Amino acid sequence: MATMESLIGLVNRIQRACTVLGDHGGGGEGSLWEALPSVAVVGGQSSGKSSVLESIVGRDFLPRGSGIVTRRPLVLQLHKTDGGHEYAEFLHAPRKRFSDFAAVRKEIADETDRITGKTKAISNVPIHLSIYSPHVVNLTLIDLPGLTKVAVEGQPESIVQDIENMVRSYVDKPNCIILAISPANQDIATSDAIKLARDVDPSGDRTFGVLTKLDLMDKGTNAVDVLEGRQYRLQHPWVGIVNRSQADINKNVDMLSARRKEKEYFESSPEYGHLAHKMGAEYLAKLLSQHLEAVIRAKIPSIVAMINKTIDEIEAQLDKLGRPIGGDAGAQLYTILDMCRAFDRVFKEHLDGGRPGGDRIYGVFDNQLPAALKKLPFDRHLSMQNVRKVISEADGYQPHLIAPEQGYRRLIDSSLSYFKGPAEASVDAVHLVLKELVRRSIAATDELKRFPTLQLDIAAAANESLERFREDGRKTVLRLVEMEASYLTVEFFRKLPTEPEKAADKNTPVSDRYQDNHLRRIGSNVSSYINMVCETLRNTIPKAIVHCQVKEAKRNLLNRFYAHVGSKEKKQLSAMLDEDPALMEKRDALVKRLELYKSARNEIDSVAWK
Repeated sequence: MATMESLIGLVNRIQRACTVLGDHGGGGEGSLWEALPSVAVVGGQSSGKSSVLESIVGRDFLPRGSGIVTRRPLVLQLHKTDGGHEYAEFLHAPRKRFSDFAAVRKEIADETDRITGKTKAISNVPIHLSIYSPHVVNLTLIDLPGLTKVAVEGQPESIVQDIENMVRSYVDKPNCIILAISPANQDIATSDAIKLARDVDPSGDRTFGVLTKLDLMDKGTNAVDVLEGRQYRLQHPWVGIVNRSQADINKNVDMLSARRKEKEYFESSPEYGHLAHKMGAEYLAKLLSQHLEAVIRAKIPSIVAMINKTIDEIEAQLDKLGRPIGGDAGAQLYTILDMCRAFDRVFKEHLDGGRPGGDRIYGVFDNQLPAALKKLPFDRHLSMQNVRKVISEADGYQPHLIAPEQGYRRLIDSSLSYFKGPAEASVDAVHLVLKELVRRSIAATDELKRFPTLQLDIAAAANESLERFREDGRKTVLRLVEMEASYLTVEFFRKLPTEPEKAADKNTPVSDRYQDNHLRRIGSNVSSYINMVCETLRNTIPKAIVHCQVKEAKRNLLNRFYAHVGSKEKKQLSAMLDEDPALMEKRDALVKRLELYKSARNEIDSVAWK
């Protein structure tokens, strides 16, 4: 079975790695840091929190003063070393080691002011400090701002609630062990730390009670009832602490000497002598470390399950963003072609109905084209007045003998020319739909999102192909109209009833040469023929457009681009795969997180069951 030192030390290393990668605590949810147990130090202002922490560490390193001194959470990670000198490191200054702990105190104060300013304001942005020493136990402690009941001058009225909310954001978490600090010279029933701990941990399973300032109690009183759990019972034993006196602090009495004095106090005390072996900062540190090891061991299955789930999520995100690309030209060409194929799949899904958009092409054929054909001005063009004009001009100086064939042909030719407008408009409408589908497909192709330059290249190549297809479609639909005008359907006219022409009075003006009924019949016959052609074109124009534009877009949208890319050099291919810097940064961060989580899983597996 793994030793306490190795398991807690492993958790500390993982938490340290989490903080370096930004995957750390601070009231957030769902990170590996949050899944790992730690100890939150909670107490009222001037309850002796700082002295307890310094006693556990064995170093004088925390800022002191009146009022709110701790104005940002301090995440303190203790790393036990086999020997050597003691030093400290801050997350915000990772390459700087502090051997002078007075400098550590100043750095904490300066870093606090950097965020909060030189005011009495607070911030929930944590300071991360690691201390490496042979005199500590492996432990993660979070020093939180002291709870207060009133705002002092220079503080907002909301400061009382703001501090409580910040403290609760840590101690509410089920993985958080609460170290509730209460001064012995105050009534335990009024302790801010105990009141808050009772709210968030009513069973007391996560709470350790610490009594400070035992040596400052009124003469004739003691805290034995509290320490033995009779006045306020917790699941874990109470621990008494004797802090350094102000005189000791002024004399710069070191923490190791203070520990010895504390031990002597308990051993020689008539009230606490029988509890001496369970009192003091050194015992508290070992007690917390033992409990933390037990909690970690109990939570290993859930921690590993959380790690596995996160690894799967990160892998899925990396698959979506795309894996790193090889540096040789072959790998780059393969990547480009793979991106093109992914785009092509999405584009075809839009056309075939797997994604929205392709139905708009059918809308052109079923709504736009029929509506445009219906609006053609045949009523005006085949009015009796215009029919008379066209027939007369076609006859010239000699009236027709049986039927005005030249007049019929002129009327039909001029009528058929009207179909060119709707035909070309349909081609353009489908072209615009296809262009929009290209744009949508590029946006919907996840694999392409990391390559903005390649997106532009594919869009340009696709749109260039669509322009060619549009020109082919335009030529084809115009050819359909021209074919109808080139050779009329003779059978249609042979089936029309004939009407003998009545002789015209030679004295009648040419404009009145034809009777109205005769002109109406001509206009009606031409209209019937145009309607027949209209029905034909209504069916053949969509066929031509689909054949020339839609089918070609499905088959050959990027064919020329493939040939063009295949002839490029490595430098040109690299330029096409110029990634979005934001995505590169995101992927690098994900890769580092993935490595962290995999390493954490492997290390936990390697030490948990030794």
